[in-house]
Amino acid sequence: MLTLKLLRDDPEYVIRKLAVKNFDARTIVEDIIRLDANRRSMQAESDALASQQKQKAALIGGLMKEGRKEEAEQAKQEVAALKARSAELLAAADENNKELEAKLVLLPNIPCDLVPNGKGAEDNLVVKMGGPEVDLPADALPHWELAKKYDIIDFDLGVKLTGAGFPVYKGKGAKLQRALINFFLDVNTAAGYKEVEPPVMVNAASGFGTGQLPDKEAQMYYVGLDDFYLVPTAEVPVTNIFRDEILADNAFPQKLTAYTPCFRREAGSYGKDVRGLNRLHQFDKVEIVRIEKPEDSYAALDEMVAHVEGIVNKLGLKYRILRLCGGDMSFTSAITYDFELWSAAQGRWLEISSVSNFESYQANRLHLRYKDENGKTQLCHTLNGSSLALPRVVAALLEDNQKDGYIEIPEVLRPYTGFDRID
Repeated sequence: MLTLKLLRDDPEYVIRKLAVKNFDARTIVEDIIRLDANRRSMQAESDALASQQKQKAALIGGLMKEGRKEEAEQAKQEVAALKARSAELLAAADENNKELEAKLVLLPNIPCDLVPNGKGAEDNLVVKMGGPEVDLPADALPHWELAKKYDIIDFDLGVKLTGAGFPVYKGKGAKLQRALINFFLDVNTAAGYKEVEPPVMVNAASGFGTGQLPDKEAQMYYVGLDDFYLVPTAEVPVTNIFRDEILADNAFPQKLTAYTPCFRREAGSYGKDVRGLNRLHQFDKVEIVRIEKPEDSYAALDEMVAHVEGIVNKLGLKYRILRLCGGDMSFTSAITYDFELWSAAQGRWLEISSVSNFESYQANRLHLRYKDENGKTQLCHTLNGSSLALPRVVAALLEDNQKDGYIEIPEVLRPYTGFDRID
């Protein structure tokens, strides 16, 4: 959530920068400025009324002692009138502040200056490519056919048990899932990230804190009886660990990693791009989260991007890194780098990770602050990244490592799988 100070100090800057996200903010910004002026005006009047009440109340006792009952009664009536006006003002201020809050959450985060202009994925900037070229046999199959051939993932059984987008992993397919989760967590913890195991259901306050609510409510699974949401990513519970916290100046960086199953409704998804593991309603993902001081967050972002790239390189897969344009960025992000793997069998790139800096946007919603060296309270910066999401990693591993009659397991995973091939 953007701060009121930023909106008051330079509303035109906010409007101009949000246009990079193809978001017309003028009407909302003007409404916020008006509501904020109302808020401050009502606060000033409320303070004045409280002062008058105090003064009048102090007079009453003296008047009564002096026997000036008529004047005391008049003062009492004046105090009652002041209290009535204060109550009216309090109710009006409450309504005004609710409307102000509702308007504030409609504004997305401001993109940083590195974000390129653009309307969609076609305008994203490729900043790096790496990994080996893929040389597949002539009869190469996409991963959903390989899954069926080697009996490692059953999409039809998932439909029977739940519905489309809920596959069942079997045999070496299940072991590969477990191997990847453990491998990712081990690499993350070796890099200084503390492992946590958070709940996979969160309350509405947590969803609001990281920006999933109200922006992405339609994409989340809701447990109505208990008013909980199934997590769309470990980012939500892990970042909310720090909600309503004030960190010490020497408490940085905070580096956490977590594995969770993730649940996304993906309403409106259809077509060839959702076949097999390309887009699921339930999937496994390992996440990294960092809490930083503002002056350190972009160096931390570079570290996170390099860290994810190192994992992809260990897997021996062809990849590219994109800096997302304004029109393809999330509501909450200030800058995002996407990692994509090349699926030679499908002839397309598959997104496997987003690494983002949210600057102070999430922290403002979370009330996540720190005391600087001068004792002044400041907003932290939050960052997170997939490290990694499993489905498309598995898709690329299966497709790009298929040989004549078997699938080769990358060497780095063999200590975790206990086997070197799927056949």
